Amino acid sequence: MSDAGDRDRNEHGQFADRIPPEEALAVFESRDDRARPLTAGDIADALDCSRRTAHNKLGELTERGLLRTRKVGARSRVWWTPLEESGSVDDTTRRPAATDAAYDVDLPGTGKRLERRREALLAAYDYLSDHPEAKKADFLRDVYPDYRAEFESAEGWWNAIQPALREMPGVDPPKERGHIWHYLGGD
Repeated sequence: MSDAGDRDRNEHGQFADRIPPEEALAVFESRDDRARPLTAGDIADALDCSRRTAHNKLGELTERGLLRTRKVGARSRVWWTPLEESGSVDDTTRRPAATDAAYDVDLPGTGKRLERRREALLAAYDYLSDHPEAKKADFLRDVYPDYRAEFESAEGWWNAIQPALREMPGVDPPKERGHIWHYLGGD
């Protein structure tokens, strides 16, 4: 890494940001194996910067929808460039942050069952974004029948989906003893 004395500073004496996020994106595009996800450490090594700087650049690119990210351990995360979307309504209207969040929350099951449950969570999320005020009964009436996700009952479905829905971006869950879920946007 370069010596801190060589770096430019702004009018407040702070180090000037010398690495635009596009340089981090170029690391993804210049690799031979474009399918392999990268870590913040990989980007830091390629750009000769700190992991924190690399993480900040990756976060900005993710927010702009140019990268996707996923937790892969308690303190680990990887990033990748998304493939072209399949063209289904859900894939083209949902922002990448919502899909990424669905992979970060805990849902019961493994394999195909877990995938169906993620689809159910995303369907509930899409429903809330289309209906910014909704009650449990609305989800059970309008989402559950098409996205049962191998749950034996609507109540079992709700007991798994609602804690995960609380963790999705832009969701404002009901307050204690409240019944109305709100979508605040900004995923």
